[in-house]
Amino acid sequence: MTATTRSRRGAAQSPTQSEPASAAWPVWSTTAQVVVTDPDHLDDARRLVTDQLTAVDAVASRFRADAEIVRLDAADGAPQQVSPLLAELIGVALDAARQTGGAVDPTVGGPLADLGYDRDIALLAAGGPPVRVVRRAAPGWQRVRLTGRLLTLPADVQLDLGATAKAHTADRCAALVAERLGTGVLVSLGGDIATAGPPPAGGWRVRVLDQPGEPTCTVGLPPGTALATSSTLGRRWQRGHRLLHHVLDPRTCQPAPAVWRTVTVAAASCLAANTASTAAIVRGAAALEALRRDGLASRLVDAAGTVVTVAGWPSPPEHGWPSLPEHGWPSLREQSTRPAVVSGLATAADRGSAVTRSATPGPRDAGTAR
Repeated sequence: MTATTRSRRGAAQSPTQSEPASAAWPVWSTTAQVVVTDPDHLDDARRLVTDQLTAVDAVASRFRADAEIVRLDAADGAPQQVSPLLAELIGVALDAARQTGGAVDPTVGGPLADLGYDRDIALLAAGGPPVRVVRRAAPGWQRVRLTGRLLTLPADVQLDLGATAKAHTADRCAALVAERLGTGVLVSLGGDIATAGPPPAGGWRVRVLDQPGEPTCTVGLPPGTALATSSTLGRRWQRGHRLLHHVLDPRTCQPAPAVWRTVTVAAASCLAANTASTAAIVRGAAALEALRRDGLASRLVDAAGTVVTVAGWPSPPEHGWPSLPEHGWPSLREQSTRPAVVSGLATAADRGSAVTRSATPGPRDAGTAR
């Protein structure tokens, strides 16, 4: 994803105000990008983000033999103490599962591997032998017990935190940069966008695009809010005659039917946005009502390429770019009880550009795109 900022038409800019500065680099088979409103803090901001990504990779990558999440299997179902960071990542994954009624379930790590997604997506061969189709329910997030740092993981469960860990890390990174450096910041991890601190002159502009040739738009993102896209177009691989994608329906442990090619959601946090966008892919046609009920401004592209918007996602204006409506967006814990509206200004973020792979990196490849 690339992020750029430009002043909105007619917005005055102080002659002493610097243009935002940006850095982008490859990570987790996707692209990380940091944009800061104070260019003097760019190098420090990148270091802070890189340190966070390194820490998450070490505990949550399903594809690293030395990762803490892989070593969980050795406990064979016995309670074990986990690191504070892994406990945090598992905790938010279980919260997301509870919030979505199990539509987003972290216990699909084993089924993903059975379908051939057993290494970083960049290392998967273009083709592969057929896989046996076994339709079964995921082991179930309710069977995972986490009390503080004490984790009880059934022996038959492998975790995949891809639907939540990357988005949560984007939130952590943005908050950390703003707090430590006192600058406005936008962090994009493979298209999962979080912002914190004061925005640049004219605000943040975000370009929504999953893959080249797909429908695109540019919207304004309010400071301190987030945007995430989930897709059935990215993170795909072939086994036999089947083209598979990485968003599994926990009810069948098979790729969710591609009712939606992409779903983009705006929310109070990147974690909430990506949880909702992933759940929408899984829910298919029922996603529209769920997004309306939760008041989450969303843009969905169906299998035919038709764009559907709900809950206040703005229509293109004649001039400039549209802004998402302001005021209280629900957080992940709030969104089932309180409706939300969105608003603001934004930065360009191109999820499917040459520098960013679509999908959602999370711990299964420590950054696999959802």
